[in-house]
This record gives sequence, structure tokens and C-alpha cells, in this order.
Amino acid sequence: MKVILDFIALFFIAIYSYLEALVKLFIPEKRKSVSGDIVLITGSGHGIGQLTALEFAKLQSTLVLWDINKDGIEETAEQCRQLGAKAFTYVVDCSKRSEIYAAAEKVKTTIGDVDILINNAGVVFGVEFLQLQDHQIEKTFEVNILAHFWTTKSFLPAMMKKNCGHIATVASVCGHVGLTYLVDYCASKFGAVGFHECMTVELASLGKDGIKTTCLCPVFINTGFVQNPSTRLWPVLKTEQVVKSFVDGILTNKKMILVPSSVKSYLILSKFLPQRVISKLNKMQDVQFSTTLRSATKMD
Repeated sequence: MKVILDFIALFFIAIYSYLEALVKLFIPEKRKSVSGDIVLITGSGHGIGQLTALEFAKLQSTLVLWDINKDGIEETAEQCRQLGAKAFTYVVDCSKRSEIYAAAEKVKTTIGDVDILINNAGVVFGVEFLQLQDHQIEKTFEVNILAHFWTTKSFLPAMMKKNCGHIATVASVCGHVGLTYLVDYCASKFGAVGFHECMTVELASLGKDGIKTTCLCPVFINTGFVQNPSTRLWPVLKTEQVVKSFVDGILTNKKMILVPSSVKSYLILSKFLPQRVISKLNKMQDVQFSTTLRSATKMD
């Protein structure tokens, strides 16, 4: 009998959730204030990390900027200060657990508890699987997913005590679908999406509903991280539009951000369509890109 009642309750929760989503299409969601919040962003010396820092600077957050590139984070910090925000820089190699832990202790001691943690640092090699060197595979996982564990272990305890905070994960559509020449990268981003989903479930089960989680999954972005990207079915995104969706998602406590949102339909279909159809869709995509190491396909 209890199981039947649980399913009835589940049905009404689903109806309520759909109605709530419908209402939100017409009523703008309330954004939370992050003025004075300490926001730590890894990989903030360029691209998504840099522009995200500038958006939070406009909101008068205190920025803690981590990157392996000293010149990059100093440039980001100066731009944040010009917007009237406080900014602190730390040169951190996110592939090294010891550096993450050491920098985290300095942040907690000299600046304070982090309110919003944004795990953004990432690497990509774009090499055929059998051409990948062992150290490249290790680096991919160290930066793209293991670093998330070390940063979160460092800053989550303070959030747990206050039951307040936000953990944001920059993943990729490659965390949902596989692409040629990106076996290590896609696998690490699948891990990042899984990290986000499991953290979300675990925090809820522990009753820490004040700690929010957000995961960003864009398609190719024209940042230089992946060079000359192109696809037939998905647009190549501008960094600015991705960052706008990302920051809006954090401010409204959105769990999963797919950019563009039309990708959601593709992901849903991929769960039900026959493998032959999926293979044909992948060929139709005609994904092309290059890195400093190789091109995914021959590019003119």
C-alpha cells in the first residue's frame, strides 16, 4: 500500500513540476545576490573562466582567480578591479593535488570561506586514441575531473557547516556524447557530468539543500581551446553567450545548462534511436576541429 501511495505522490510532484516549469517560461526567475560573495574560478586566465570572472566582478563579488598562466590571471584580475571588484590571484597547476590543497589553505586563511566554487580548468589534446601518450591521458583526467575532487574537498566543509554555497562544474556536451579523437576528453567530461549529478544527489540526501549545484555543457566554443571548430547541425558558440547562460544559471540555481538548449532534444533522441540512426546522425554532424597537435578531419 505504501508503494502505491508513493507512486501517487510521485505523479502529483511531476504534475506540479511541469506546471512550475510552464509558469517560469513567462515569469523571469529571481536571481540571487552574490555581492560580497567569494567566488573561486579555476582556469580563469582566459576564455570562459576569464569572462565568468568579469561577470561576477560586475556583480561586486570578491574574485579568487586560479590558473597555471600567471600573466593571464593578472590580466583578468586587473580587469575585475577596474569594475570595482576585489580580485586575488594564485598560480596553481590544477593537475597537481598538492598545489590545489596548498592554494586552498592560503585562500581560506587569507581571504575566507569560498561561497561559489567554479571548476572550469580543462585541457584537450585531440589525438587518435592509439596516438595518445600515457602522460597526456593522465593530464586530461587530472585537470578535467580529479581537480574537481580536490577543490571540492577543500571548500565544501565550510559550505556544509553553513548549509550555504554553490558548486559549479564546467563540463561539455562531450560529457553526454562521444566524438572522434576525443576519447580521453569525452571520458573526463562524462566524469565531470557524473561528478555534478552525484554531488547533487548526495547533498540532497544529507539535507544540505542550501548548497546549490550547476553544470555547464556547451557545444564547441570559439575560444582557441579547440581551434577552427565547425559542425553541420550544431552552431559554434561565442564565449560571451555561453558565459551569459552560465552566470544566469548560477544566479537562478539551475542544475544543468545545455548550450544551445536544442541539444537537449538530441540527447533525448539518442537514448531511444537505433544505433544505426545515431551513427548516421554523427556522420551528418561532420564535426571538425583542430588543436595544436592535430586536426580531427582534414581542414582546408
